[in-house]
Amino acid sequence: MNIVVIVSDTYRYDYIGANGNDWIKTPELDAFAEKAVCFDNYYVSSFPTIPTRTDWFTGTYGFPFYGWKPLDPSVPVMAALLAREGYVNQLIVDTPHMMKATAHFDRGFHGAMWIRGQEGDTPLTWMNDPIQHRTPEEKTRTRPKPFGNVLANVHAWQNHRGWESGEDRFVAKTCRAASKWVEHNHKAEKFFLWVDCFDVHEPWDPPEYLVEMYDDSGYDGPPMFHPNYGPASDYTPEELSNLRAHYAGEATLVSQHVGRLLRTLEDTGAMERTAVFFMADHGMYLGEHNRTGKSNISENDDRGSWPLYREVSHIPLIAYVPGAEGGRRVSQLVQPPDILPTVCELTGAAPPERVDGRSLLPLIRGEETEWQRKLAVSSAGKLSITDGSWSLILGRNGEISPELYDLAADPGESNNVAADYPAVVKNMRNGCAQFLRSLGADKERVKALYAQ
Repeated sequence: MNIVVIVSDTYRYDYIGANGNDWIKTPELDAFAEKAVCFDNYYVSSFPTIPTRTDWFTGTYGFPFYGWKPLDPSVPVMAALLAREGYVNQLIVDTPHMMKATAHFDRGFHGAMWIRGQEGDTPLTWMNDPIQHRTPEEKTRTRPKPFGNVLANVHAWQNHRGWESGEDRFVAKTCRAASKWVEHNHKAEKFFLWVDCFDVHEPWDPPEYLVEMYDDSGYDGPPMFHPNYGPASDYTPEELSNLRAHYAGEATLVSQHVGRLLRTLEDTGAMERTAVFFMADHGMYLGEHNRTGKSNISENDDRGSWPLYREVSHIPLIAYVPGAEGGRRVSQLVQPPDILPTVCELTGAAPPERVDGRSLLPLIRGEETEWQRKLAVSSAGKLSITDGSWSLILGRNGEISPELYDLAADPGESNNVAADYPAVVKNMRNGCAQFLRSLGADKERVKALYAQ
């Protein structure tokens, strides 16, 4: 069984048409969902970009023990496990954090291709041309400031020159490179392809026709294509509409180009013997909870570190396995550490000695009736815990009072009912503490940091 993993960074679960959004246009992903299995309760584990990828590559939960750091060279990883089974492994990526010299995310891959230029990565400078101030500083993220300017303007200066169409965008380049690789390798008996697209991650700069598709506010100011990582109230309603439209246009752009890669797999005949996973690492606030961004780095926001509400923690996972019935929805709680054991079961690779996740293959094939995971736990400092019916948010060392939300009555998590349901809070907190102990977190760490 060949394996293809396609990642879209920052892609929200609810910005895919197949997941119930009748506003967004993602026909390619919707068509893929019809032949695949959609997971309706896939939640972040370790947040954000690099911690999630570490959980994917190792099959373990990192957040109780460490945060953002390079991939440990001594820890078994997915690509290396498959290489031992005779797989030819290829990494194609425009996510820059994975490819820095000490990151080690290319370990186990026979080939690794980095498409340069995302989020401040600067393969070439253009010092004869001054950086244009396309986005006002008060409307965008202000840290870091390469070349003394905000990321949104540096990104446009670095990359927008010469762009003529959607084909020039990063997701197009990355998926086009992956499609070429499939053309040249589809006859291989065993291959593993990991395609890591930084889009939908900001800056959101799809072709303008895609922005216009979603913005009917009449806004005619500077483009709002990079959030402020702070209060949504910093934007006017028209600016916020334009910001959302840029994100939505980027989501449609990703669907277009992922769809072309999927079409190449089909046209070459590789799809008949290839398991394909489409997934994201986290989502993004687009005005919900008076937040725009995924974390707080704004000088205008005194709310401290942000909780992971579902706009960030609830993420898409669409899995295709030849022979499995397509068009099915899976409601069980699953998380990123489940990807490695799933790939191991599909390929016959021996899993590492320590694996925290569990293979999703029985769920994909419709064979699983009893699923052991009763809670999904996500961490960005604060913990977000869900059992599928309730959502509980806890802060470290009593930093915030518990927040409890009834997801059936309040899917937007706007009405904190913790005071009304203390028994639910207690049971979920105790379940979280038990889960953390099962991962090897010592008693004091659990008590001081998480169980409160």
